[in-house]
Amino acid sequence: MSAYAPKKEVAGEEAPAPVVHRVRITLTSRNVKNIEKVCTDLKRAALTKKLKVSGPVRMPTKKLRITTRKSPCGEGTNTWDKFEMRIHKRLIDLHAPSEVVKQITSIEIEPGVEVDVIIHDK
Repeated sequence: MSAYAPKKEVAGEEAPAPVVHRVRITLTSRNVKNIEKVCTDLKRAALTKKLKVSGPVRMPTKKLRITTRKSPCGEGTNTWDKFEMRIHKRLIDLHAPSEVVKQITSIEIEPGVEVDVIIHDK
């Protein structure tokens, strides 16, 4: 037996606070202007909700290079074409409930920007 009386539930008690998750948003794009616009929109939306935000963290740009011969038949002088595609990546970390993350990520996303949302439980 306990020395204390058991707690009685009161009908007017509030529901417990929503669980705060660590959320990582990864943005990838080939266009720098589009990815920066989406980053600023996400950060602005998170700050208006008074959330803890870190980022955007700019990851190193991946450069995919292809070098190919200009001549289709292989004869003639050895002239080469060089093609390059740059992929830019940004990371944004949030500490927020999952319902708030749905509201924040419902912003208009620029074409060509891929968004990946990962929710980590504590």
